[in-house]
Amino acid sequence: MPAPLQKLEGVVEHLIYENRETGYSVFEVRSGDSYVVVAGTVGEVCIGQKVEAYGQMEVHPNHGEQFKAQSCNVMLPEQKEGILAYLSSGALPYVGPATAKKLVSLFGDETLEVIAQEPMKLTQIKGITEQKAQAISNEFRRMFGVQEVVAWLGRYQIPPVKAVEVFRYYGPHTLQMLTDNPYLLCGEPLNLKFSVVDIIAAEQKIQPEDTLRVTAGALYALRYNANQGHTCVPRQRLVESTASFIRLEPEQVDRSVEAMLETQELSRKEFDGTEYLFLPDLLRAEEDIASILAQRSQYPPLPSRGIENKIRILEQTQNLKYAPLQKEAIIKAMENRVFVLTGGPGTGKTTVLNGVLALCQEQGEQVALCAPTGRAAKRLSEITECKATTIHRLLEVDYSSGVVRFIHNSQNLLKQSVVILDEMSMVDVKLFQALLLALRPSCRVIMVGDSEQLPSVGPGNLLGEIIQSGVVPVVRLTEIFRQAEKSLIVRNARRISQGEMIAAGDKSDDFFLMERTGMSCAETICQLVCQRLPAAYGYDPVQDIQVLTPTKTGWGGTIELNKELQRLLNPPDRNKPEIQWGDRFFRLGDKVMQVRNNYDLIYEREDGEPGAGVFNGDIGIIVRVDPQEQTLLVKMDDRLVAYGKDVLGDLEMAYAITVHKSQGNEFPAVVLAAGDPPRKLCYRNLLYTGVTRARKLCVVVGSKRVVEQMIQNTRQAKRYSCLSRLLREELE
Repeated sequence: MPAPLQKLEGVVEHLIYENRETGYSVFEVRSGDSYVVVAGTVGEVCIGQKVEAYGQMEVHPNHGEQFKAQSCNVMLPEQKEGILAYLSSGALPYVGPATAKKLVSLFGDETLEVIAQEPMKLTQIKGITEQKAQAISNEFRRMFGVQEVVAWLGRYQIPPVKAVEVFRYYGPHTLQMLTDNPYLLCGEPLNLKFSVVDIIAAEQKIQPEDTLRVTAGALYALRYNANQGHTCVPRQRLVESTASFIRLEPEQVDRSVEAMLETQELSRKEFDGTEYLFLPDLLRAEEDIASILAQRSQYPPLPSRGIENKIRILEQTQNLKYAPLQKEAIIKAMENRVFVLTGGPGTGKTTVLNGVLALCQEQGEQVALCAPTGRAAKRLSEITECKATTIHRLLEVDYSSGVVRFIHNSQNLLKQSVVILDEMSMVDVKLFQALLLALRPSCRVIMVGDSEQLPSVGPGNLLGEIIQSGVVPVVRLTEIFRQAEKSLIVRNARRISQGEMIAAGDKSDDFFLMERTGMSCAETICQLVCQRLPAAYGYDPVQDIQVLTPTKTGWGGTIELNKELQRLLNPPDRNKPEIQWGDRFFRLGDKVMQVRNNYDLIYEREDGEPGAGVFNGDIGIIVRVDPQEQTLLVKMDDRLVAYGKDVLGDLEMAYAITVHKSQGNEFPAVVLAAGDPPRKLCYRNLLYTGVTRARKLCVVVGSKRVVEQMIQNTRQAKRYSCLSRLLREELE
């Protein structure tokens, strides 16, 4: 059992260190006749304030004995002496020791109340203008507001670092907003579970049938479904599922849903007698995409005189012969404003892409090559020998306003005349909307992807819906070429897509199926990564080999596999500094992955170019650890990303990752777990995606029975989206 928390009371005498962004502070407290150093993520504190800190005494390896605070109640001084010390500390703008004396002399014990409630009275002091008085009051109310929010949320075991995040999001009226409607905590920035917020709301005397609760339940259900990839949900399904988890009658939920439609908190579309409900931004995204793609698909074909001859010249200069479908794809890519190229591995998508690029360059067109992730962009650069970027970098993110927005948008269009977007199956609707809105009307859009792969982690099923609509020209490459046919990875990917059992492989192949069950599956995976594959092929177990698994839980899930692989590949060592975050240890040399989009993370590229923004699925190696400052430096491809204590929750170990998180990446060697995953994760697209992440070697470890089940199961969880119908509707 953890030791009981100790209580420390005293007055803040000295502020040693403070990070306002995270709420982490180190300060000295006078408690009776002794002085104690207090450290912890407790929100802002100031000299002269009385504090009640709860935690334990610890001995820091560099700074000696200090009180490690888990929570801290801050009280403003009430007597003139304490108020004078507080104001003299420089906590407020334009108030130094001399001005503090004048304020306390004039207003006495009421000084802080005057600053908060009647700031114009401060102008009685010479040198304090109305503008300065308001600035003093605003900063005081901000600091006091942060402390109130930290204390209020602390009652519900929400740590101060999260409370500071909430205050930054909602501003000076945060506490009032949360007491009026605690269900705001279900949304940004915390996204707490509804059941957790329900407890807080009950303490606020909000009744189960209160409109606030019912509305929050419906929004929570829609946001949950968006996180599962749905852009919308049928109304009846949403009403019934919401009624079930908030334990009310469907009629009560339906009434709230109708009210939300009237206030435009929700949006709707009806197709074939079914009403679909959207979060408004997701409907706008699908409507924008449908409008732009449908409009461009109707443009007359671009003149392509002599293109057959140009293709023949390409064949001669590149010493190749295009297959009929490849030639058709090149022509359609050059003639149409929008075009989709799809096909599995080994079908020649890269050959077509390089042909299109050569023709575009010959015509003097400005081409932008992009992909959804850094690794996918890097691979695109390698196969085309042309510069490729992420979509985010192409659009350029502006961080100055505190809200993420793109510099290139409908008011500031990109200059390129052609945009080639690879790994289209990974792109979600919001990102694709942003890209399309930033393109000139004359710009051609060429989308490339494998429609057999899993859809994007974010909401939408863009590639599948666009192909299904029949509105955009599509060429599907099907022929596996002779060189690729030598690869059992490629042949087995074809077998999986056609519903056939894979070949097990032998020593001469680049694919193996190793039959294992239960714990022996996990043991074999660890042996392969740590010993057998490095010994047989010379692979680096961290840099070259990636373990993929359908699930996070169980012996074959990422959680247990990462614990064991970290123990084997990067065990604790006195020469390897580490940081503990919850039950995780981040150690120098560990392989880690970013698990949510964070546009605020600062990085520096190898060439010294600064930037910000790291995205869900980015993988890197920890190259520096500072236990004292609780910071990490992670190398992700050509970027060095700085992590503070407040964002360590964005990182997970990445020795083993889920197949979903691997999208858009390729690895020299893949070890794919197929022991006994949950039945809902046993489907064809997932197995296909996992196998096709391997570039040189794929080893599937698990049960042949499970593999057969996955191949035969084409009933991947349906993604609700209206994009294909919206596209067709645009043409009617």
